[in-house]
Amino acid sequence: MTEPTSTATRLTVAQALVRFLAAQYTERDGVRRRLINATWGIFGHGNVAGLGQALLEYGEEMPYHQGRNEQSMVHAAVGYARQSNRLSTQAVTTSIGPGATNLVTGAALATINHLPVLLLPGDIFATRPADPVLQQLEVPYAGDVSVNDCLRPVSKYFDRITRPEALIPAALQAMRVLTDPVDTGAVTLALPQDVQAEAYDWPEEFFAERVWTVRRPVADPEELAAAVRAVREARRPLIVAGGGVHHSEAEDALKEFADLTRIPVASTQAGKGSLTWDHPADVGGIGHTGTATACELARTADLVIGVGTRYTDFTTASGTLFSAQGVRFLNLNIAPFDGHKLSGQPLIADARTALESLTQSLAMHGHRAEPAYVTEYTDDKERWEYRVDAAYEAEDLDIRPTQPQVLGLLDEIVTKDDILINAAGSLPGDLHKLWRARSRDQYHVEYGYSCMGYEIPAAIGVRLAAPDRPVWALVGDGTYLMMPTEIVTAVQEGIAIKVVILQNHGYASIGGLSETVGAERFATAYRHRSEDGTYTGRPLPVDLAANAASLGMRVLRAKTVRDLRAALAEARAADTPTCVYVETETADRVSGAPPAQAWWDVPVAETATRPSAVKARDEYDRRVATRRRHL
Repeated sequence: MTEPTSTATRLTVAQALVRFLAAQYTERDGVRRRLINATWGIFGHGNVAGLGQALLEYGEEMPYHQGRNEQSMVHAAVGYARQSNRLSTQAVTTSIGPGATNLVTGAALATINHLPVLLLPGDIFATRPADPVLQQLEVPYAGDVSVNDCLRPVSKYFDRITRPEALIPAALQAMRVLTDPVDTGAVTLALPQDVQAEAYDWPEEFFAERVWTVRRPVADPEELAAAVRAVREARRPLIVAGGGVHHSEAEDALKEFADLTRIPVASTQAGKGSLTWDHPADVGGIGHTGTATACELARTADLVIGVGTRYTDFTTASGTLFSAQGVRFLNLNIAPFDGHKLSGQPLIADARTALESLTQSLAMHGHRAEPAYVTEYTDDKERWEYRVDAAYEAEDLDIRPTQPQVLGLLDEIVTKDDILINAAGSLPGDLHKLWRARSRDQYHVEYGYSCMGYEIPAAIGVRLAAPDRPVWALVGDGTYLMMPTEIVTAVQEGIAIKVVILQNHGYASIGGLSETVGAERFATAYRHRSEDGTYTGRPLPVDLAANAASLGMRVLRAKTVRDLRAALAEARAADTPTCVYVETETADRVSGAPPAQAWWDVPVAETATRPSAVKARDEYDRRVATRRRHL
């Protein structure tokens, strides 16, 4: 007599979770991908016996990466997710206490940028046999609170698994959010350390392969008709391409729309590369760090067509940029929250489907921008490119390069295959204004959270997602000192990222901002203290190149423009992790990057005795008076 087949499998909660994650897939446009590609982890008493053992048990099903810092592991996972068009991501597991709270910054970055990442922090005992346990935060008024609750406001979904059977609905909800094109971001499943190791009889259906369709919602017919009317009535329309263009893989659809209508396309930091730089309709970055061409078009636009953009303060120049009388907004966005911003006319749909529908409808009417308008922005774009050339040019090859000249030398050697990663400091501004994006995903600047320290771990994640492409992490010295530790991971795993360290002796970007707001560059330089107590003495004798070398990276030092050209070429050809180190020159001797073409609101002291602050406040009052609310 044959015994009945069991329909349950006895596993620990951690083992069940790993097996479940290994069976999850996404599908969009008929292409299937694994949803959780791998798990990053640092083990402690809160996860070593649970998820640590489970990852060992099921190593063939779930690849594992060893990290050095919990925050940077999230950055690596986010870099992987962005490069994968949000269709695949990675998980991150930590112990309780400081390991868990180190996730918060990375989680905020992921959620703000609408990028999926799964966080699996260990938690205190659910059964409370010993109270408090090591690293536990005691909250006298609530016994069910732990430090992991810090992750609630920065997570799109949060649950604490206090019973084994609670994992089933929580895991399914976590996958739903990770694959939701509107609500995705950081997802946190807090896992008490005793529950992780507890066994339970799991239904086999829990481990069945599950495919999550990433939907492409189409536009409502009435909203589409209204959008077509708005475009046809506009005389000076301008497209603002945001990160949603990339998330939707709508670049070809945008190109077809621009080819048909000849409406100019400006881009946010997240949207740069939506059109390649040499497309006739591409007018470059918009806003505070944008080009003169794009910003002037924005000031005179009568219709702003936002495609997948959140309209941040850098894009709108803190509400001062779109200043034409009667200007209106048409917002193509998959998220209703963003589609209704600036009192805009919403077109709630996937970016690709909405653009395809708009193109088809406008083609029926033979609609195109007025020739004089096209000539105007084409000529302006040509003039801007001369300014880029001037910033990149280095006539003397035997002097230290400026930061724009570093970008110019990179511009000489990269192809459409290269990917550049940056996040903070003065580089995002120079890149947004100057960089000539050659492909849809070459430009990877994280500017939703602008997190110092993102670049190196994100480069590792990007390289894991695109193993055959050159990946560059561009960092200033301030950013490098925030989080260089994942260099060790790159060396350990043989992940051939290229790190360019620009030594400028401090927080150069904030130093410049400090000067404009009357704070006189206070405490923004990496220097010894002077007799007056300020940081204006000799530069600190910090050797960042030696530091990178001590972590196992091959380092190429460059002192001049000539040296740097050779070093960058050598680094690009390298098949091991390689660093190029260069001390940059200030832009007072040679042409630097063009100044900001639009304002950014950083409030200035309303009362002060120092002349610099008084002068800065006068300028602030003049600027803030130009702000408008679009109603």
